[in-house]
Amino acid sequence: MGSPDLSKFVDVHNGDLLERRHGLRRDDLVEILLDSRSIQSDDESWMRGRLLASGKSNIELLTDDGRTVFLARDIIAQIVLVAHTRPAYIDDKALLAFERADMKRRSKLHEKVEKESQGSDDAHLWG
Repeated sequence: MGSPDLSKFVDVHNGDLLERRHGLRRDDLVEILLDSRSIQSDDESWMRGRLLASGKSNIELLTDDGRTVFLARDIIAQIVLVAHTRPAYIDDKALLAFERADMKRRSKLHEKVEKESQGSDDAHLWG
């Protein structure tokens, strides 16, 4: 009734290499088991929520209660994929368009900072 159809976002593990789609994606619903040595005695060992970002050293998670949590990969024992909510990265036209626009925005910002900086482009020179 109120649930979206997520069947078109399933993982594809077999078949032609170019057609395979698997792995964690932005906005996935996940459950994360934390290393027991990293939590206090009365805390929950499982974190549940929506994956906002995944970096080299941490994972950003929006929890069920609306908190944004950054978890170090060092304290994660297991990640369980509950459901994909977006297409695979290469097939996600909305995400690719966002990243292109964001790169343009960042490039313009860098150019603006360079123009407004003291001494224009010679900040790296000594003496």
